[in-house]
Amino acid sequence: MTSDRVAVITVSDRCARGEAEDRSGPTAVSLLREAGLTDVRNHLVPDGVESVRDGLRAALDDGARLVITTGGTGITPRDLTPEGTRTVLDYEIPGIAEVVRQQGIAAGVPTAALSRGLAGLARAADGGRALVVNLPGSSGGVRDGLEVVLTLWPHVRSQLEGGDHPLPTST
Repeated sequence: MTSDRVAVITVSDRCARGEAEDRSGPTAVSLLREAGLTDVRNHLVPDGVESVRDGLRAALDDGARLVITTGGTGITPRDLTPEGTRTVLDYEIPGIAEVVRQQGIAAGVPTAALSRGLAGLARAADGGRALVVNLPGSSGGVRDGLEVVLTLWPHVRSQLEGGDHPLPTST
């Protein structure tokens, strides 16, 4: 049976240094809990490929089956969340990231098109699989993105459990 554990990882140099308040992570935690996901753990890491990779790996190894990152998806030199995420994904699910960007644009934020966020499946140390989705670092971007993710989550969760398409016995 798939765990109901969810991890939210805010990626921000300024928040990690205590120079800014993390607003997007707590927004994500609140929305996830409102949606009925009660085992939600919040983490904060600085920008960078290694810190994102290590944060994701720790969340996956802690049993998270849904991992949401906020921040680091833009086009500044330190926006490296997609690069760190790609190192832990078994494969990408580009449609999710595309719809998240479209949702932001539809909400009146044309700069949502600049997001380089990824979505895909990753495997944890216990062999379980998890959905990992990069969302923008703004509270509005988190709201828009989670609207998409939470709509898909019941089906994804079923698929992670074997659903109507059982997982192969070996990989």
